[in-house]
Amino acid sequence: MSALSEPQAGEYNPYYESYVSFVKGKNIADVLRNQIDDVRQAFGQLGEEGSQKAYAAGKWTGKELLGHITDTDRIMAYRALCIARGEQAALPGYDENAYASNGFFNGLSLGSLLDEFEASRYALLALLKNLPEATHTIKGNANNSPVSVRALFYIIAGHTEHHLNILKTRYF
Repeated sequence: MSALSEPQAGEYNPYYESYVSFVKGKNIADVLRNQIDDVRQAFGQLGEEGSQKAYAAGKWTGKELLGHITDTDRIMAYRALCIARGEQAALPGYDENAYASNGFFNGLSLGSLLDEFEASRYALLALLKNLPEATHTIKGNANNSPVSVRALFYIIAGHTEHHLNILKTRYF
């Protein structure tokens, strides 16, 4: 696998610009790999008890936040796989609040949720490693917007950074 170059304008919905900007200029495979330890450390500091709490009424608990990060990794990785394999059908969006609610994350241990994140992230890294360079700029349609394979990996990494920042600034 060659290094994944940065996505260009038009390869993703402008909604994701803030996520992509978190990781511009960085080796995305390294960022994705390093985030495994970053997530474990940040949520480990929050702890089992702290992860049961939300920072404000109507906001997710720490466990729901971690579940959301993992769900988003999986959904974006699935989109990348579909597009790289030539899927022509538009891929659906998802309701992140419904997923968080229906994930029943608060009934799971923090350790179990961290293990699940790590396992899904290693699967994501294996997918990235084995995607031929020719697939990186292929575009498909996800959530009614054009998106390239490489943009999805940048969005995943930036999304994780975004939520780690929220965790560090609002949950502690």
